[in-house]
Amino acid sequence: MIFRPGEREFQAALRGDLRRSRASLSEALHTMRANIWRLPAGARGSRHIEHAQEEMFVVLEGTATLLLGDPPERVELPCGTVAVVETGTAQQLHNESDAETVVLIVGAPPEQGQAEHLPDAE
Repeated sequence: MIFRPGEREFQAALRGDLRRSRASLSEALHTMRANIWRLPAGARGSRHIEHAQEEMFVVLEGTATLLLGDPPERVELPCGTVAVVETGTAQQLHNESDAETVVLIVGAPPEQGQAEHLPDAE
């Protein structure tokens, strides 16, 4: 299956920062999950720890910030950067820039419901 930029349909986030939207790629995958997230300026994902999945973040447009660990370490991810986060690591994705950021997030194995949600990091 091929996903072209103009053909992706983005849906509003169901929880957390509702300004975010995502295009799911998971229906085409068997051993991993994947979504493309659009984060407008100032938007952020939920802070959590994945207990079953490794996650990979690929910045497709803009600059993202990833808060890793506890206490959180702020890591800037310019366009083209790939970050791999091991299971058991506290994480939160932010867009601290003034422009939209687009990030591909891949998780493997495709387990859901194994994340521990944490209060947002500042």
